[in-house]
Amino acid sequence: MAAPGALVLYVLISLATGVLPVVAAWLTKVLVDRLAAGISMGGLLTVAAGLALTGVLAAASPQVTQYLRAQLDRRVGLIALDRLFAAVDLFTGLAHFENPRFLDRLRLAQQASRVSPNQTVEGVLGIVRAVITITGFLGSLLLLSPLIAALVLASGIPMLVAEIALSRRRARMLWAISPAERREAFYSELLSTVQAAKEVRLFGLGGFLRGRMLAERRFADAAARAMDRREVVFQAGLGLVGALMSGAGLVWAAMAAQRGTLSVGDVMIFVAAVAGTQGALVMLAGDVARCHQALSMFDHFIAVTTTSPDLPSAAAPEPLPALSEGIELQGVWFRYAEDQPWVLRGVDLRIPYGRSLGLVGLNGAGKSTLVKLLCRFYDPTRGAILWDGVDLRDIDPAELRGRIGAVFQDYMEYELSAAENIALGDLAALTDGDRIRAAARNAGIHDELQRLHRGYETLLSRRFFMESNKEDRDLGTVLSGGQWQRLALARAFLRHERDLAILDEPSSGLDAAAEHAIHTSLQKYRGGCTSLLISHRLGVLRSADRIVVLSDGHIVEQGTHAELIAVDGEYARLFALQAAGYQPESALTKGGQP
Repeated sequence: MAAPGALVLYVLISLATGVLPVVAAWLTKVLVDRLAAGISMGGLLTVAAGLALTGVLAAASPQVTQYLRAQLDRRVGLIALDRLFAAVDLFTGLAHFENPRFLDRLRLAQQASRVSPNQTVEGVLGIVRAVITITGFLGSLLLLSPLIAALVLASGIPMLVAEIALSRRRARMLWAISPAERREAFYSELLSTVQAAKEVRLFGLGGFLRGRMLAERRFADAAARAMDRREVVFQAGLGLVGALMSGAGLVWAAMAAQRGTLSVGDVMIFVAAVAGTQGALVMLAGDVARCHQALSMFDHFIAVTTTSPDLPSAAAPEPLPALSEGIELQGVWFRYAEDQPWVLRGVDLRIPYGRSLGLVGLNGAGKSTLVKLLCRFYDPTRGAILWDGVDLRDIDPAELRGRIGAVFQDYMEYELSAAENIALGDLAALTDGDRIRAAARNAGIHDELQRLHRGYETLLSRRFFMESNKEDRDLGTVLSGGQWQRLALARAFLRHERDLAILDEPSSGLDAAAEHAIHTSLQKYRGGCTSLLISHRLGVLRSADRIVVLSDGHIVEQGTHAELIAVDGEYARLFALQAAGYQPESALTKGGQP
């Protein structure tokens, strides 16, 4: 339990505030009746002191409860946020993160983790507090007029039912507008981040994107406005009913006082009881609605934290010895969903231990999907992938990934220090400067990092500053695309002792000289290592032990570079197209004609 002491104190004070209005009303009645009866000052002072103390407690309790509620919000929110992302971290694959519906639910779960737990507690306490107040005032009304007490209580039932119905509608509305809010956030990010700023300004996209963003906002606002109107109509109607009940009660009390059946104090307690009961009924309905809405929102938190695994885990995972034979794909078919086309179609492929395999194919051929399967971000729809004869589905995913070093085509740019950017490749190196610098040297980025304002400790961002260097506003810097790619390569070099190296377009953003230097380093990195190299630049694949050509999910050719050129098939055609770009113009003409 988070902050049990604060919670107990908050509960006690909250419940006490439900009694205070009733106590204040009765003390006021006693005081007025004693004044009317001419009681001595001593008898009046005791009641007046009690009334004053009640007023002090009533005035102080909101501030105290607000402080305690803020404490609980922070502590419970921290625990809920930790549990939410601990659950998210257990998703071993990528399926949930590529599902828009799940992303909407995750965003609502984040909102719920901050407010719903304490909002639910506050709602429950509000309900109990209102019940205490209603019970006290109804007891007073029963002594004066059982009929009026019954009518006042009955008037609260429609209000309670209406508030619950409205809270359900609001929860459904928030779920319905969630995709629009996510799209709005997307357009907002394009308008406010440096990654998109160049194209937005060069192409004059600001007005277009702003229009899209505002359209999504208007859609969400229209849904919220319709909900607000419905609430206003319901609450205004119910308020009118309550006002009529209160007016009728006051007329009855005035007539009873005129007949002498009620004293002045009785009239005052009656007026306070009617107003207090109706007010408490309104609060009760509101608290029930808020509690219901908080629980409805918290359903998203529960749904995320209890989501079934996206990939099945073996009850007793097979041990994963160092790779000694190789990796084999047997009849692998894959598609991302049953209503989507096949990405891989019966792929049979072997990556022998200690050898390098080059993978070639046009965009959409299935190369990146094959990488996802090798890392077990997804499982094959049909077929199997074997690691030394063991199905990847029988291996602990964390242990498998601990054996893989990779540079992905869509590598990350972490807005952390340069040293941290590299160390994320192997957190064991986070405090090992020598390993980090060695990886940077292999990636050809060491000298450039050394020249930064604070060397490897320079923050690679201008969006925010680390707590340790927040006073120095000139520390942040932004790297070029090629420099970021070499940092990603450095992360891979940090894992050079892994069994499998996956290099997906590792030099696509580099100039010719840097590309040559990097591939020289990569050849050393891959030496004796089982590796998969993917590149659209076919020249860099010539050194691979074997090259596979993937087309429309099929393997259409495979062999060494020389063998594939001799076959004069798809690989030879692609290689010739690229080579033509480096030939003199005279070689591209026939008989002097272009």
